[in-house]
Amino acid sequence: VFPELELFYFQSNSEGAIIDKLHATGFSFDGIVLNAGAYTHTSIAIADAIRAITTPVVEVHISNVFSREEFRHHSWLSPVCRGCIAGFGLDSYRLAISSFIS
Repeated sequence: VFPELELFYFQSNSEGAIIDKLHATGFSFDGIVLNAGAYTHTSIAIADAIRAITTPVVEVHISNVFSREEFRHHSWLSPVCRGCIAGFGLDSYRLAISSFIS
């Protein structure tokens, strides 16, 4: 879908590994697409890591978190991210990448 871009993929279920990757890449990339899953609603540490880097981050959710349980309606990450895309299924990732090139 984006042949002109060089994309790198990283996945982890570990909060610490996500923070380490943000610190390692957060000063040298044009953008970061982050689906932090349930850490969105619980991790002040990931929010702090995003706040500490210069690379813009777009928060992504496959589902519409506002149509789910009440506790999912709050994000610690949204205030420190460039934007948030939710509810468009896997297309949410394409939309997030597009936000960096438009």
